[in-house]
Amino acid sequence: MDKWEMYMEIQQLIKKCFSKSKVAEKLGVSRSTVYRHLRRSPSEIAEWVESLQTRTEKLDPYKELILNWLGEHSDLSAAQVQDWLLEKYKDMKIGESIVRAYVRMLREEYHIAK
Repeated sequence: MDKWEMYMEIQQLIKKCFSKSKVAEKLGVSRSTVYRHLRRSPSEIAEWVESLQTRTEKLDPYKELILNWLGEHSDLSAAQVQDWLLEKYKDMKIGESIVRAYVRMLREEYHIAK
């Protein structure tokens, strides 16, 4: 469920008189997430969702390189991708979770099985 769908679902459940705790439980999110979505107006949510869609990823400049590596070695782990990036770009500072999420996204987008 994307952020806009989450916002809409929260709004609908609140209109159906579910408590905020029950909404959080039904959607599998924290109560603070429910409260955060309720504080935002629909226009704020729309702007926020649009900014998420146009935002570039930290690893986008290395996308083709990573895709080549995954194409050649489909069993390559995100940790190995990170190691190879750090070998090639000594000054790069990148967290493991960022690489893991980026590799997962590329695998889904380009249907690269592990």
